[in-house]
Amino acid sequence: MIKPQDKELLSQKGISEMQIIKQLSCFEKGFPYLKLEAAASIEKGILAPDAEEQKQYLSAWDEYIKEDNTIVKFVPASGAASRMFKDLFEFLEADYSQPVKEFEKVFFAQIADFAFYNDLNTACLKNEKQDIPTLIAAGNYKAVVANLLNEKGLNYGSLPKGLLKFHNYEEGARTPMEEHLVEGALYASGKAGKANVHFTVSAEHRALFESLVAAVMKKYSDKFNVEYHISFSEQKPSTDTIAADMNNKPFRSEDGKLLFRPGGHGALIENLNDLVADIVFIKNIDNVVPDKLKEDTVHYKRLLGGVLVTLQAQAFKYLQLLDSGKYTPEQIREIIQFVQRKLFCKNPDTKIMEDADLVLYLKNKLNRPMRVCGMVKNVGEPGGGPFLAYNPDGTISLQILESSQIDMADPEKKEMFEKGTHFNPVDLVCAVRDYKGHKFDLGRYVDPETGFISYKSKSGKELKALELPGLWNGAMSDWNTVFVEVSLSTFNPVKTVNDLLRPQHQNN
Repeated sequence: MIKPQDKELLSQKGISEMQIIKQLSCFEKGFPYLKLEAAASIEKGILAPDAEEQKQYLSAWDEYIKEDNTIVKFVPASGAASRMFKDLFEFLEADYSQPVKEFEKVFFAQIADFAFYNDLNTACLKNEKQDIPTLIAAGNYKAVVANLLNEKGLNYGSLPKGLLKFHNYEEGARTPMEEHLVEGALYASGKAGKANVHFTVSAEHRALFESLVAAVMKKYSDKFNVEYHISFSEQKPSTDTIAADMNNKPFRSEDGKLLFRPGGHGALIENLNDLVADIVFIKNIDNVVPDKLKEDTVHYKRLLGGVLVTLQAQAFKYLQLLDSGKYTPEQIREIIQFVQRKLFCKNPDTKIMEDADLVLYLKNKLNRPMRVCGMVKNVGEPGGGPFLAYNPDGTISLQILESSQIDMADPEKKEMFEKGTHFNPVDLVCAVRDYKGHKFDLGRYVDPETGFISYKSKSGKELKALELPGLWNGAMSDWNTVFVEVSLSTFNPVKTVNDLLRPQHQNN
């Protein structure tokens, strides 16, 4: 199965033969569906703090950032923007030359409202010797799109989302990367006024990100009176996964080489694990808004942070008490109630456990990474959802699941998914140190049974691709997880270029 010439490639990537064997066995057996208890809701597992509770949590966050803690904003930013322009690529290939579909008509009718309009107009003048209005008047719509997407123009079809101009301001347009720098200053700068922002990027675009940071960092540092510490990392080659043919054997390219594919966003758990931080905020690159709408975003980020540090402080207090050995039966009952009611982790066996086993169980459940995840009301947007699910150890805890992890052939489970009241906007704040100040090894808390298998093709041949457990799904399966309802106003992703025409992304 593994040929002598494969070993050099495995060595280059840092992948062992045992990993290959395990990955191929995943193709053979597939991944089990998760056993569900219920969809999480306000009644079951999602907190909705009232005004007074919010005030207390916000105060807790404000106190936390006065201390000597390291806060990092972690932004996965390697994704290409090509899917944003799917409809425009199709227009370029279409056998008609003027807008026909509604998407195309909207794009051209409002083209001057895009933040990249001036750059696109300059590209058209350079390459076509005509500006956009003249090209459109002449019916030369495809030249405009070609200058937007192709290398001869802005090359937006090949760039990552983080580098595209999203929002207009009087002083000039901003990219999502810049909007995240602003956010970092507004809610994630610590005691010394340091704003740590970490972007995961692809190797081919890293230099472009670094160049943009160098060009704009002083401007935002002066504007928000913070000292930026911006860092980058790339998905590790060792997290690539082997592709399989339809018989679950290693897929080989025409030159006979093994084919590896990126392991998906779950691979970023290793990048997250490499950070030196106490608290980490995680948010997708395209979920940003102009400054005029940032108030809600900042409010709810501080709220999530406050919930996290409040729960973490209580967990640390209980762990120190258990370490001391000087606790009463009433205090043990109090800790059990905290685990069940505040961390939403239930275990029916606690009632029959011997005292020593119960203390070990409580220590284990308290001393692990913790995350607080914002959840927004379900209004039909795609995305994973919050659930109460069974864990391998028999406990029940909160999990973020994708539809592929749920047995849709089971009417009861399908109904849970379809009638879920909330969904996951990828809005997390994470505590990654234990009560003694040591970094957790985040790799220990991944559930390897929660990966994904998808079907692709290469050179006309079908193949199976393996995605690692998702970053906020199975990669954080064994964390303490708490859900908090946040306003829908904090969720404004850009999935297609026309999403930038929504009022939330227009700065007028």
